[in-house]
Amino acid sequence: MTPASLLFRCAVAAMTLAAAASPAGAQGTKGSVYAQRYAELCASCHGANGRSDMAGTPVLAGQHSFYAITQLYLFREGRRDNPAMSAVARTMKDEDLRGFSDFIATLPAVPAPPPATPPDAARMARGQSLAQENRCLLCHGADLAGGQQVPRIAQQHEDYLQLTLQGFRTGKRPGYTQAMSEAVGRMSPEDLDTLAYYVARFPGAAAKPTSSPTR
Repeated sequence: MTPASLLFRCAVAAMTLAAAASPAGAQGTKGSVYAQRYAELCASCHGANGRSDMAGTPVLAGQHSFYAITQLYLFREGRRDNPAMSAVARTMKDEDLRGFSDFIATLPAVPAPPPATPPDAARMARGQSLAQENRCLLCHGADLAGGQQVPRIAQQHEDYLQLTLQGFRTGKRPGYTQAMSEAVGRMSPEDLDTLAYYVARFPGAAAKPTSSPTR
């Protein structure tokens, strides 16, 4: 683990531990506050139910609180490069990072709408092989639903997956371990696109209960 990754993991841990000191009633009140703030600030891009229909904008439905708070922290600190998200996160206090991430964790996973055409069987088979060969299932789970610091990726938008995988391959996208960079660093651009194609159309990714908000 690099010093930088250790630093921001400790910072996120400190923020989540601080949340545990809040009384249960206060947590409930904060939940309704951040539900409203999400509707006002986030829903226009990410969707009211967390399943965005905007190109390049990730699905948040079914995502985990620890992962969400980590990404918001990275945006706020300038560690992830996205002008729109950085501008929003830059105004957030630690309490806001917790509030938004806890609310996101309450959004149940929403299956992708049926594709206009059936998935290409050969490409899906190749994508499945790539997912197995490159240890995707080891961290993200057999259902690609992830867990806490590991994101749910099943039926994420294909263009966002492509951009993310390319970012890890080139080092533009930070991670708190080297796992993703090592996994995709040996893959060709064509294989990255095929993997994104498969994950975006992952079969059987029905809605499942999300993780509990970070406490």
